[in-house]
Amino acid sequence: MAFPNPSTVSIGLKKAAHVGIAVSDLDRSVAFYQALLGAEPVVRDENMHGAGFAQSQGLPTTKLRYATFNLDNLGIDLIQFQEPVGDAAQVAANRPGSMHLCFHVDDVRAVHDRMSEAGFEFLGQPYTFASGEVEPPAAVGTEVAYFNDPDGTNLEIIAPKGGFARSE
Repeated sequence: MAFPNPSTVSIGLKKAAHVGIAVSDLDRSVAFYQALLGAEPVVRDENMHGAGFAQSQGLPTTKLRYATFNLDNLGIDLIQFQEPVGDAAQVAANRPGSMHLCFHVDDVRAVHDRMSEAGFEFLGQPYTFASGEVEPPAAVGTEVAYFNDPDGTNLEIIAPKGGFARSE
């Protein structure tokens, strides 16, 4: 697959609208994200289908159910494909093509503790980057913790410092 040369092409996309997450069971995923986000979906159990829509996704046919949650800065679409039903992805942090969705928090350890008490399972303990482990050095002190949704989508909570902190 050929890609445009960045020295000659600059499209300039600057703002994300939403992230779409394919799920195997929309109702189970809606319940998970409701508990995680503390919010109701703005759209729930809606449908999309049709030949043109399928073609736009490179599929022969498409029928799906979806729900949408709106964060302050990003939408999360949960999408259950009913036709064609896909195979589960083999996701992991180190697998090319895997993505993760990161949530900004002020205190990773406090949020981790609340989530653990509520039944969320983490992949490991929260971690704070130390000197010599991360570039730029201003990012030292950034705290992270990782977990998965019911279908294995990689999720993260982060309390960023320095080089990882983004200005709004």
